[in-house]
Amino acid sequence: MADKLKEQYYLPPPKLGNWEGFKIFLWNSETKQFLGRTAGSWAKILLFYCCFYAVLIGFFSAMLAIFYQTLDMKVPKWQLDSSLIGSNPGLGFRPMPPESHVESTLVWFKKTDQKNLNVWIEKIDEFLQPYKNVSVGGNVVTCSYNNRPAEGKVCFVDINEWEPCTKDKGYSYNRGSPCIFLKLNKIYNWLPQYYSSVSELPEKMPQDLKNHIQSENLNDEASLNTVWVSCEGENPADVENIGSIQYFPKRGFPGYFFPYVNQEGYLSPVIAIWFEAPTTGVLVNIECKAWAKNIMHDRMERRGSVHFELMVD
Repeated sequence: MADKLKEQYYLPPPKLGNWEGFKIFLWNSETKQFLGRTAGSWAKILLFYCCFYAVLIGFFSAMLAIFYQTLDMKVPKWQLDSSLIGSNPGLGFRPMPPESHVESTLVWFKKTDQKNLNVWIEKIDEFLQPYKNVSVGGNVVTCSYNNRPAEGKVCFVDINEWEPCTKDKGYSYNRGSPCIFLKLNKIYNWLPQYYSSVSELPEKMPQDLKNHIQSENLNDEASLNTVWVSCEGENPADVENIGSIQYFPKRGFPGYFFPYVNQEGYLSPVIAIWFEAPTTGVLVNIECKAWAKNIMHDRMERRGSVHFELMVD
C-alpha cells in the first residue's frame, strides 16, 4: 500500500492544453495565485517598486532643483567669448529661399509672375510681422543718437521708414528692384566698438561707405555710433550687374539698439537693402558686411558677413 502511495506521489502533473494552462496562469484557484503570484507576493513587489521610484523621483527632483539654482532665466551664465556663440555677430538676410532648398541662398523670382512674387512677399511679411504688431508705448520708446532708451526700455523700429521697401509697394519685387532685409544676430550683452573718427576706418572698407561715413560725421558726429553695413558684388562681373543700392532707414544699425540684455519686447534693428536695377537674367553674387572695430570678417565661416545670390527674371 505504501509503495502505491509513493508511486502516486511522483506522478507528473496532468498535461494541459494551451488555453487551460493560460487560464490557470491567470488564476490558480488551488494556490490562490494571480499571474503566478499570491496576493502577498504582489503586495511586496508593488511596495518595493513604489519605494524605489519614489526615491528615484526625489533624487532627480533634488538634483534638478539644485541645477536650476545655478541658472538665471534672463541672463545666460556663459556670455560673449566664454559662450559657444562668441562675441563676433553674423548677419542674416530675408527672404530666405523655400524650405525645399534649405541649403540655398538664392533669391530668384520672376517679376511678371504674380504667383511667384507672392511667395517671396509672404516670406517677407512673415519675417516683419513682429515689427508690425508694435507701437510706441509702455516700454517701447522712440530713440535717437542723443536719446538712448532708459533701463528696461526698448527702441521702436519704424517699418514706415523703409519706403520703397514696404508692404504696399510689394517690396518693389514687381518692379524687378527687390528689397532684401538684413539683421545683425543678437548676442547677449554685446556692445559694438564704433569707429569714432574717419581716420580709424579700415583700408578694406569700401570707398563709397567711407565717403558716406565722412558725410555723416559732418552732419552729426553722434551718428558715428553705428554698426555700418556695405553690400557689393563679389566678383567684377557681379559689380557690373548689381546696379545701384540704397539702404533704409540708414546705412547701418544705430548704436542705441545695443546692448541686447533680453529686454521685454526687444526687436533687433533691420536694414532694407534696395537693389534698384540689377541686370535681369543674370545671377549676381552679393556679400554684405557689418563694420565695427570688434567685428571680424571671415567669408568661410560667415562671421560678420552674409552671402546670397540674386537673380531677377
